[in-house]
Amino acid sequence: MKKQLWNPVFGGIMIGIAMLLTFFIAGRGLGVSGALTDFAVSIQNIFAPAVNQSSKYFANYYYDGANPLNDYLVFMAIGIVIGSFFAGIVSKDMKFEVLKGPNISNRGRLVYALIGGILIGYAARMARGCTSGQALVGGAELSVGSWAFMFAIFAGGFAVAYFIRREWI
Repeated sequence: MKKQLWNPVFGGIMIGIAMLLTFFIAGRGLGVSGALTDFAVSIQNIFAPAVNQSSKYFANYYYDGANPLNDYLVFMAIGIVIGSFFAGIVSKDMKFEVLKGPNISNRGRLVYALIGGILIGYAARMARGCTSGQALVGGAELSVGSWAFMFAIFAGGFAVAYFIRREWI
């Protein structure tokens, strides 16, 4: 039986509506890398509060008694995780698996995924936003930096694909 998936045009329209609602309600766009930074700063504050206090960058997260976990992006990230699990359960499509090609082990695939995740996480902080924030929000605002970021992401993907394609074919 063929799996029924959402029409991509409908999905795109839904993302656009969500983005407009986010601008209207919160006054800023979507993106999750900010929430991950909030989580990281909070964890760092538990184990090494002196680092946060001595860093101009990290100290801003606690300026004037602020709590970095009190940000709508944190709640959005939590909602994404909960919503994804809920959607998987409701659609009876929830399973834990490692998607990979026939020429790579599960461990190799997970190592590649970890390396890629670290690189894109670092790039997201350097670019001041994750791919969704840069592409959806910055692209919708016609930000030159966001468009350059997205072209660089696609170019990098095509360049690296040549070297790892044998793992998937």
